[in-house]
Amino acid sequence: MISTGPQNTASQNTMSDEDEAPVVKKARIFYGSLEEKEKERLSREGISAAARDAVKAGIEAGNINISSGESMEMEERVSERQAEVLAEFERRKRARQITVSTDDVEVKACLRALGEPITLFGEGPAERRERLRNILSVVGPDALKKSKKEDEKAKRTHEYQQTWYHEGPSFLKEARVWLAKYSLPRAVERLDAARAHKEIPESTRTVKQQELHKALRNVNNFCSQIGDDRPISHCQFSPNSKLLVTASWSGLCKLWKVPDCTLVRTLRGHNTNVGAISFHPQATLTLEESDVNMASCAVDGSVKLWSLDSDEPVADIEGHSMRVARVAWHPSGRFLGTTCYDNSWRLWDLEIQEEILHQEGHSKGVHDLHFHPDGSLAGTGGLDAFARVWDLRTGRCIMFLEGHHKEIYSINFSPNGFHLATGSGDNTCKVWDLRQRRCMYTIPAHENLVSSVKFQPNDGHFLLTGAYDNIAKVWTHPGWSPLKTLAGHEGKVMGLDLSPDGQLIATCSYDRTFKLWMSE
Repeated sequence: MISTGPQNTASQNTMSDEDEAPVVKKARIFYGSLEEKEKERLSREGISAAARDAVKAGIEAGNINISSGESMEMEERVSERQAEVLAEFERRKRARQITVSTDDVEVKACLRALGEPITLFGEGPAERRERLRNILSVVGPDALKKSKKEDEKAKRTHEYQQTWYHEGPSFLKEARVWLAKYSLPRAVERLDAARAHKEIPESTRTVKQQELHKALRNVNNFCSQIGDDRPISHCQFSPNSKLLVTASWSGLCKLWKVPDCTLVRTLRGHNTNVGAISFHPQATLTLEESDVNMASCAVDGSVKLWSLDSDEPVADIEGHSMRVARVAWHPSGRFLGTTCYDNSWRLWDLEIQEEILHQEGHSKGVHDLHFHPDGSLAGTGGLDAFARVWDLRTGRCIMFLEGHHKEIYSINFSPNGFHLATGSGDNTCKVWDLRQRRCMYTIPAHENLVSSVKFQPNDGHFLLTGAYDNIAKVWTHPGWSPLKTLAGHEGKVMGLDLSPDGQLIATCSYDRTFKLWMSE
């Protein structure tokens, strides 16, 4: 008997092993935080107290981060790149809606109106038109309309303010040529002198400057003289420093011998307030006493010429209908400048006895006038609070001095040729640099309006100012610090001057006196 039991059992076991499918290990996917699962695992495994303490210490130390259930909502923010892309899409959308002319000339005109280059290198009409469309899509189509309106408005304004010229007489051209030939050699001499002065050692220049400042600090009142029955409006030394002429509101001009202040002559001719009287540059030097040595002006518009040997005027200059505030001689002595309250100043050629220039430019009366040492320029100060520098060789206003808040009553060029001082009703004196075309310093000089400013005649190493606060002051150059206060007048200081030899300072006042000041 054959037993088959065990064999069957083995075969059955074999079949069951082959029929059973292999176990597939499924990946566990967790959603959200693992915090809860981790807590369950730790509780199931029965982690020891030491392990819990270790985990807690790690959490406290910050090495294990487990949230406390807090949540924070995050804003929906569009990245900068996405914003740029959206902006570009919008710009292109606007560009497709903009109509641009196909006329290349008009396209260039539009680009010029927008301040863009009208053409780029290698750019054709089609590219230029597309560039205009892109620009308009950024700035907006209305920008072109606004630009056109502004251009039209500026054009109309320019038409109203446009400088106009009219043909001048032949003698004006001849005078300007003569002025150019006269001024250029003097400019060369001035520059040569400046270069020579620069070659002097700095120590030597400093010592001389210190000596000058010491002498100025010792300036005191040397002489005081009652000059008239009415206020004295102006005074000036003669070129040889031996005479002083004064002008008064009484209509009289007087010639005094200095420094003893003896009266030489009384000049009678004006019937009203005399504004100024001025010596010819060559008076008392090369001119004869019978020649025209002085010129004066008055409130009634009269201008008179005087000799040194007569009490009566030699000649009258007619043509002014309003007050003439100042007269000034050109350094050559050939021309005479006058300022008038009709908003203009005039230049007279005494050789041909003609008015060669009637210059307007100020919006109010012109009060003071001074010529450049070279004879090439003229500076004017007006009641409009502005000063102007004029080129006598071309007739152009080459510099507009803006900065004072009130009327300008005095203007004076420095002998160095590039500094200009102005005195104003705003109680200040401003020093301007013609090279830099700007105000280089403002001196808060006085407590009342500054009536007169004057540089040292030879070198310009100091500046003198007089004002309606009854005093005059001496200022250093270029530091512009006060050196000396000349106090003694009982009324407004209306004028001042320095003698060409540098020894005397004269001041005249509303108190009817003039005073001489000298260094002890």
